[in-house]
Amino acid sequence: MSKFSLKGRLAVVTGGARGCGLAFAQGLAEAGADIAVFDVIDPVAGFNTIESDFGVTAKYYKVDVASMTSLEEGFATVASDFGSDRLDIVVACAGVNKDVAFLDTTEADFERLYDINCKGVYFTAKKGAEAMLKSGTKVGSIILVASIASHMAIRSQRSSAYCGTKGAVRAMVAPIAAELAPHGIRVNSISPGYVRTEMTAPFPHLLESWKDEILNGRVAGPDDIKGACVFLASDASSYCTGADFRVDGGVTMW
Repeated sequence: MSKFSLKGRLAVVTGGARGCGLAFAQGLAEAGADIAVFDVIDPVAGFNTIESDFGVTAKYYKVDVASMTSLEEGFATVASDFGSDRLDIVVACAGVNKDVAFLDTTEADFERLYDINCKGVYFTAKKGAEAMLKSGTKVGSIILVASIASHMAIRSQRSSAYCGTKGAVRAMVAPIAAELAPHGIRVNSISPGYVRTEMTAPFPHLLESWKDEILNGRVAGPDDIKGACVFLASDASSYCTGADFRVDGGVTMW
């Protein structure tokens, strides 16, 4: 399956220190890509074994995607460490949530969600595209991480602001894809469903209730969604751009 190989390619993954972002980074590394992870938290143990597990180079950078200065410094450091002629894949996964009622949502609540989930994703894609153009890559792929919250209301959480930010992510995919298509850069999004991660582990009652909403009756682990990322990053999806891929166990269809 050579079309799935990412050998020799370089990927930047935001929010890659744990959870879904780390799973995406591990999946890309398993397919052969070198990895640069951006996050504001220190990586969990799983990141530290990427190099030995998959025989690639993996580096961590403390980057705040809500800060343009931090993003610019992050991409500049990656270019210094890996070479300015290398960048093929960007996965914008960094995001936050808050369970807060619509009528109780403050401006500060909304701004934090928007700054990370929407503005951070948009400018990660922009800075990534700029770096790809400098690198001269012929296999550029930008993957924005949206959510099932961009398709539906989340029954078990009060998350109108979060849903709004993820809806904005999904809406920006097609127009960015249209502008970057002449440069040979594809842009797609992934909308994960309910996933068991470090962020959701403290809420076992939610994890149990989610099972009833999912067609296949189980909550995903991060490994369940990384295959979609590898597909979209690779030549196997060379005819896919401007699209959203739901990896949700069927929850949005039931």
